[in-house]
Amino acid sequence: MAKQEIILLDVWASMYSMKVKIALAEKGIPYECKCEDLNNKSQFLLDMNPVYKKVPVLIHNGKPICESSIIVEYIDEVWNDKAPLFPSDPCGKAHARFWADFINKKLYQIGRKLYTTKGEEHEAARIEFMDCLKLLEGELGDKPYFAGESFGYLDLSLIPFYSWFQVYETYGNYNFDYECAKLIAWAKRCIQNKVSVASTLPDLPKVFAYVQQEYYIG
Repeated sequence: MAKQEIILLDVWASMYSMKVKIALAEKGIPYECKCEDLNNKSQFLLDMNPVYKKVPVLIHNGKPICESSIIVEYIDEVWNDKAPLFPSDPCGKAHARFWADFINKKLYQIGRKLYTTKGEEHEAARIEFMDCLKLLEGELGDKPYFAGESFGYLDLSLIPFYSWFQVYETYGNYNFDYECAKLIAWAKRCIQNKVSVASTLPDLPKVFAYVQQEYYIG
């Protein structure tokens, strides 16, 4: 196979960028990572993603692929000689996509309110965020991973959020070890068993410090 140029535009604290990095690592794909400052976006990012102007962007032989879920599907389809990230049956694949969409949209948006809002809006977000985690915990059940015995698309869609758990726990006033014990055990299992996860996720205190600085939270 001819040498391929693969570039990833990312921000280190972005859970969506982490998802793509884990997918690349799972497939054993070498790539060049270019970090972006979203407060001072490079012209390269604006050229590669002129619609949303955000990361992550995967550039494969000069062609940009945008949006993390689309990127992961692209990776799985192009490098299909490696272990698949998605379930093989259409129903299982649709099921994984549904929950990944739930994570990308609802969990992210509500989680953001925990450290950017106060008062009634914050309290409503607090309740709803825990409800979301409980739904995901119910979907996991007693399985080692969301798809069963093997790590897959839904796992890599959710595990980057674990690096933000200190943020959510602190500003949401939670005790995840007590309130979401199954999810915490799953997250630790992912980190322990998957080099792709352990080598990608930043330390929780580093993310916490980033949020404090970025959003001026005292």
